[in-house]
Amino acid sequence: MAKIIETLSVEQARKLVLLSQRLPPTNHKSNPLACTLSAIEHLGYIQIDTISAIQRAHHHTLWNRNPRYKLLHLEQLVADKKVFEYWSHAAAYLPMRDYRFSLPRKQAIVSGLENHWYKIDEHLMNSVLKRIASEGPLMAKDFEHTGKKRGDWTSKPTKQALENLFMQGELMVSSRVNFHKVYDLTERVLPKGLNTSIPSPEEYIRFLITRYLEANGLGQASEIVYLLKNTKTIVATTLNEMFTSGELLQVEVADQNYYAQPYIMELLKKPLPRHKLKILSPFDNLLIQRKRMKTLFDFDYTIECYVPEAKRQYGYFSLPILWDGKLVARMDCKDERKKSLLHINHLALESGLANTEVFASALSKELAAFILFNNCSSIQLHKTSPAHFKPLVKSLINELKM
Repeated sequence: MAKIIETLSVEQARKLVLLSQRLPPTNHKSNPLACTLSAIEHLGYIQIDTISAIQRAHHHTLWNRNPRYKLLHLEQLVADKKVFEYWSHAAAYLPMRDYRFSLPRKQAIVSGLENHWYKIDEHLMNSVLKRIASEGPLMAKDFEHTGKKRGDWTSKPTKQALENLFMQGELMVSSRVNFHKVYDLTERVLPKGLNTSIPSPEEYIRFLITRYLEANGLGQASEIVYLLKNTKTIVATTLNEMFTSGELLQVEVADQNYYAQPYIMELLKKPLPRHKLKILSPFDNLLIQRKRMKTLFDFDYTIECYVPEAKRQYGYFSLPILWDGKLVARMDCKDERKKSLLHINHLALESGLANTEVFASALSKELAAFILFNNCSSIQLHKTSPAHFKPLVKSLINELKM
């Protein structure tokens, strides 16, 4: 079959990426819980993060795809055995329907092809398994630690044993209590009738490719295998085979070649709701590959919570802002829960942002929903860049009906 390479403008490529990421969201007619499950199944994973400057990343990412999202949705979907916790490029919620595609990594860990994070203590791991088998689901704190007390909870031998058993697939997280994992035997967590066969290497690689392209629109081999070990060569080979056979397209964007599903060009006919503004989590699926964001969106982003305070340019937890099909600003926020107050410590506009008055209006509308999502009742704006933008935003905030 003849190879066809499509050429797209950067704006068209951004549109395809955003529509594939379901950003901004469109109206959904199904019930809110079903919309949340649909988002997880479409995106393939939702990253879990412990930072709580505002609502945690997993809630934030889902709320941006489902405006009717409730914090209890994830808990309910885990209880209903529709999603499960495991590792993608990081700790994540994954669709239960994709469970069998987590098995190659688990198999690699068991066989030694991938390293355990912690030292293997077979005796302790067997002891932990026996207790959970006889007593039911347990948390790390349910195991008494008699060794030397240390500051890092991951240094506790039983915690390490639990995590090793979790990573190699003998335990799963059945629920969380105050964000602490509750572990149970895998066979008791999985729904009955679930396909648990290990996919062949070819099936697994094709799954990685198709799942990534469905959720992201366009992709390169290096992006598809992001933080996955020992897969880049076979993914690159399979991509070329799928392109040669006509299963995939090649798309050129600003001298960069990407692969895409054949239907992607039809997606260009679908309108992108550019007027809607979304305040994104730093761990949003759209943003997690920073190099990709720089290439496609000309957005150079670093999360500065890991940067020494004196070297921060934008703030501890700056949130990228999507508007008009572009990433146009970033906003460092902190939720002061005792006062139900959302602090906007620094709102910084990108240098290329035009129509700042229209942007400010769109931002104020989204802030009205954003503070409710964060269980706040008021906002305090501290700083903007440029400084002259502050009075306009402040006046619009003061007009908000909360």
